This record gives sequence, C-alpha cells and structure tokens, in this order.
Amino acid sequence: MPGSLPGVLFDGVAYGSLLFLISVGLSVTMGLMNFINLAHGAFAMAGGYVCAVAMNRLGIPFVATLPLAFLAGAVAGGILESLLYRRLYRRSPLDQVLFSLGLTLMSVAAATWVFGPGSQPVHLPDFLLGQVRVAGVDLGAYRLFLVAVVSLIALALIASLRMTKAGARIRASVDDAQAAAGLGIDVGRVFALTFTLGSALSALGGALSIDVFGLDPTFPLKYLVYFLLVVVVGGSGSIAGSLLASMVLGVLDVVGKYYVPQIGAFVIYGLMIALLLLSPGGLRRMAR
Repeated sequence: MPGSLPGVLFDGVAYGSLLFLISVGLSVTMGLMNFINLAHGAFAMAGGYVCAVAMNRLGIPFVATLPLAFLAGAVAGGILESLLYRRLYRRSPLDQVLFSLGLTLMSVAAATWVFGPGSQPVHLPDFLLGQVRVAGVDLGAYRLFLVAVVSLIALALIASLRMTKAGARIRASVDDAQAAAGLGIDVGRVFALTFTLGSALSALGGALSIDVFGLDPTFPLKYLVYFLLVVVVGGSGSIAGSLLASMVLGVLDVVGKYYVPQIGAFVIYGLMIALLLLSPGGLRRMAR
C-alpha cells in the first residue's frame, strides 16, 4: 500500500468501489421487497470462482473472464429467485434470515469440497500491474481499473434508474410496492429482474475483488458485515446512497488500518455508529 496520503485515500476509493459493486444489489432488493438476504456474498464468491477456474484451468485471460462471472451470477440469481427466494417474500424476517444464512453455509461447504480451503490465485494482465503516476502520485494500475469500471457501472445504474421506464418501475416499487401493484406494475417481475441484476453485479464484483479481498470458501461470511454496513449506512433501496456509503466506509477503513493498525479493524464500526446517530435513515438523503 502506498505511504502517501493521496495514495492511501485512492486505495480506499478502490476498496469502496468493490464494496459498492457487490452490495448495491443487496441494497436495492432489501428496499424493494424488504427481504433480508444474508446469502448475497455467496453470489460474489461464485463469480470469483468462475473467474479463477476460467483463468487457472481453462487459460482464459482475466478480462475475458469478467463477462463470464457476470453471466454466471445472473443465471444463479435468476434460478434461485424463481425456485427458492420468491417462496419467502411474505415470510417473517426470521425465516428469511435462517434461509439465507443456511444458503450461505451451504455455499461455503460446497466451495470447500470442490475447491479446497485454500485461497485462489489471480493472474492479472501486464497492463494492470505496477504503478501509474497521476498528478505526481503513484497509483496502482489495477486500482485505477477498478475505479474506472465501477464508476461507469454506477453512472449507468443511476441514469437507468432515473431516465428509463424500467427505472421508474423500480423506484415506484421501492417507494410503495402495494401502490405500484395497484397501478399495474408487475412488482414480482420487477423484483425478479432486479434480483438477477444484483446477483450478476455481485458476481462481477467478486471476480474483480480477488486481487484485493482474496478468495476462499469463507468469503461470504468474512465480508458479510461489510456488505450489510453499506446497506445500513447508505439506506436500503438507494443506489446513490450505497455509492456514498461504500466510498466513506472504504476510505476510512483503509485509512484506519494503515495509520492505526492496532485499532484499525474497529474504525469502520465506530464510523457506522456515528453515522447512524447523525442520520438514522442512512446517507440516501445526502446522496439525492
């Protein structure tokens, strides 16, 4: 990690970018159907393993594995939503938590059985290795790539949500699902498509995060709290709020671990408490 403050801050932005990409689908689905999906990280892990297998066993270049991870996440999300998730939409929060936690533990056990308990390596292409000097500051080439990719995705999501009919249906369903259904919007279909897209983005984030987060079977449990923090701090159902929360949490987590490593792991939790005391509804109001 670079020693200069601008370099550390940029690493925090790159870290936050990955948090956003993985967590945004969880935020929207929780806001849309009030479904507590603790298995969201399992889709990110699945995308990571698709990327690792495609690279290490099939010889596919890293960048070419990213669409495969996205597609795998979409397929897995669509299938699980239609077969399992929609059966629990109207069940109690406890049922949802137990179901999604059980699904997470099953994914951890399956990944351990198939791939073993060790971490998966990632082989980045040469153009993503090393440092790039920007305005007198040395920044990691891969971090720049992450920020660029996630920025484009975030802009596309926000523009789609605000400027398209599909986005209007999602916003209406998030604000009041019952009223949206009364206006003729197929809320169930909206949620299925949103869940599928969120799963695909999570899988893409999992593939992109191998070099930063690492990848092993405990991934869904190791980073579950971080994904939930983004939703809680950013406000469920808000893409802009999730983006802002991811950036804030990512930067302060990296800065805390770099400058005060003895207590760095607790910085993010103290921040969450402070932010929620100042803004109990999350940061979505500030992001508007």
